[in-house]
Amino acid sequence: MNNSIIKIKSALLVGAAIVSSFSVNAGNEDRVGSAGASHLLINPWSRSVATGDAGIASTNGLEATFTNIAGLAFTDKTQIKFNYTNWMGNAGIAMNSAGIAQRVTESDVIAVSVQSLNYGDIPITTVANPEGNIGFFSPRANIINIGYARTFSSSIYGGINVKVVSESISNLRSSGVAIDAGIRYVTGEQDQIKFGIALKNVGPTVKFKGDGLANQIYYTATGVEATLEQRSASYELPSLLSIGGAYDFILNERNKINLALAFTANSFSADQFRLGLDYAMTADKVAFNLRGGFVYEKNLFSAENRSNAFIGPTAGFSVDALVGENKSALGIEYAARFAGVFGVVHTVGATISLK
Repeated sequence: MNNSIIKIKSALLVGAAIVSSFSVNAGNEDRVGSAGASHLLINPWSRSVATGDAGIASTNGLEATFTNIAGLAFTDKTQIKFNYTNWMGNAGIAMNSAGIAQRVTESDVIAVSVQSLNYGDIPITTVANPEGNIGFFSPRANIINIGYARTFSSSIYGGINVKVVSESISNLRSSGVAIDAGIRYVTGEQDQIKFGIALKNVGPTVKFKGDGLANQIYYTATGVEATLEQRSASYELPSLLSIGGAYDFILNERNKINLALAFTANSFSADQFRLGLDYAMTADKVAFNLRGGFVYEKNLFSAENRSNAFIGPTAGFSVDALVGENKSALGIEYAARFAGVFGVVHTVGATISLK
């Protein structure tokens, strides 16, 4: 018991030290909007979305590649997920996500996932053709994740996730690499006490390149045509650090409530506090989860000064059919983000978890 208390205190001290050092640049309101690749901040997975992304210490499996990669180590055998989000409500932006997590040894798990934002077809316009009628282009934003997590002991788990992030239009493109890292500590007689720390979106600066930066200029005095090549300013990725804790209230063998709390220190926006609840009920052939969450940020209740639409309440549920002798799960899931002027952002999907 004394050893467990010492380990908990050590984990808390390490987390506090990391947050203190990171907060020198975190939550800087003067830097809001100055980072690029903001789609790195979108959680594509519905189950963790429903709890307000508070599961830094409790989200398991493939969904942990977004919240805290260390949770990937809790994958039973194989997990496959497909999710769809109507991003920005009725704006016509579709976000499709898919991934697979696979346990390769008793201690090691790997995962590959892809997120893609499709903004639809946009008319091409030029100075000579301001009305368009010359074709369309389709902006894209993609993220490819390759994750690895390992069980170091019965209490300590860690992982790392490498991302390739890209954005493109018809004649401009940017691409870069970012890294996530995370640890989890689990203790208690029934592993009901959890702590987690995750550092996300750390990478070099990125800039746009392509023919869209070149303009043809005609000098009437000399009759010479030249190409003016403009330079694109580089931008930083939206790095952040999250620290969280969770506790499982085990009501009986079939009912459990998970309470999760988290703090996110953002380099390019205000800091956030998160609360999540997950009620799980398990029967012989079905598992049902009801979830809710809340994300607090400065000026949340001020329509004029609020800088982020995706804060406030979240909710969702999932239903899993338990099949076979090993109780493998075949499930459907839903989450809602209440995004102010953008209305409700829905995320729906399906999960296959083999044991």
